[in-house]
Amino acid sequence: VAQHFLVSYHIECTDEVKQSVINTMGTFQDVVTEKCVEYFERYRRQTFVTPKSYLSFIGGYKAIYKEKFASVGSLSERMRTGLAKLTEAEVSVNQLSKELVMKEKDLDAASKKADEVLLEVTMKAQAAEKVKMQVQRVKDKAQAIVDDIAIDKAAAEEKLEAARPALEEAKAALQ
Repeated sequence: VAQHFLVSYHIECTDEVKQSVINTMGTFQDVVTEKCVEYFERYRRQTFVTPKSYLSFIGGYKAIYKEKFASVGSLSERMRTGLAKLTEAEVSVNQLSKELVMKEKDLDAASKKADEVLLEVTMKAQAAEKVKMQVQRVKDKAQAIVDDIAIDKAAAEEKLEAARPALEEAKAALQ
């Protein structure tokens, strides 16, 4: 009976395993029949194993198998998806690693150029500081000269003021 109902039912296994499942179903039926006889002998109560109960047992097996097969299929699909994501992540990581190596080279080159520019700016700043100090010295000298001229001018104006009355008298004496 199990042969008839399970041969056409799809079970994901080899033919030998499927035949073993069918034989096991028959063995269970025989064991239950024996236990019914033992039960009658022991308790004097009659129990029967009907073809309907056997077909119900096979139907229950099919339902449980279908449910478990779907569950395993779902887990398998999730695992496949997870592996695909891991593979995709590996490719991305490899690509990013290559890009990182290139960026590090660019960064090293930029760093060297920045060091060169900084050195040049520092040298120019030092040169500018030297020029500024020279200009300051020249300015200080010029200021000293201007101060001396101002002193001489003040002295000359003082002498001019002192000579002004005599100049006025001389102007008046001419006409």
